[in-house]
Amino acid sequence: MATEVAQTPSATGVVLQPAAGESVLRVGTPVPLKTSEELTTKGKKLKVGQRFQMEVAENMTVNGSIVVPAGSPAVGEITDVRNKGMWGKSGHLAARILYLTVNGRQIRLSGAFDDKGTAGGIGAAAVSAVVFLPAGFFMTGTSAKIALGAPVKGFIDEDVPFVVNTAAVKPLTVVAPVASVPVSGAVAPTVPVAVPAKK
Repeated sequence: MATEVAQTPSATGVVLQPAAGESVLRVGTPVPLKTSEELTTKGKKLKVGQRFQMEVAENMTVNGSIVVPAGSPAVGEITDVRNKGMWGKSGHLAARILYLTVNGRQIRLSGAFDDKGTAGGIGAAAVSAVVFLPAGFFMTGTSAKIALGAPVKGFIDEDVPFVVNTAAVKPLTVVAPVASVPVSGAVAPTVPVAVPAKK
């Protein structure tokens, strides 16, 4: 059973390690992510296998300790791309989440997401195809797009034991300066003064 941690250390106070620790970040734990770049089929530059950047959207805590701080980098990979085309065909993209990195340690993630553009004038295209073929041929849908900062949900894909490094989060010891003003009623110490001898 995980031991309750009394204080809330900063991210630098948590050490991820494969050995048995006080607590464990379990498989299946949700990870709130957001994209760090825009993903779109517009321009036909997106390719299957292309990797992209994300980041953890908010602090992840276990037993009151921040295990994965907000802003930790994460990586995803494009798994499917379909560009928009004639006859109202819309764009489509799909991606999977690979891993995040915290304190120099990569943690496997699972999860997937996708986006599909809007089909353009399919009904009109079907009618136009009978009456006048080129009219339907030139109708296109919209590109798929996932905006910068879009929320994405991933999941921890391996058990990650960790311990809280309390030495890294101890408060600073501040020594108060010695008061220079004497306390009321206290007798100031006598300081001997050297008097030159008379000649």
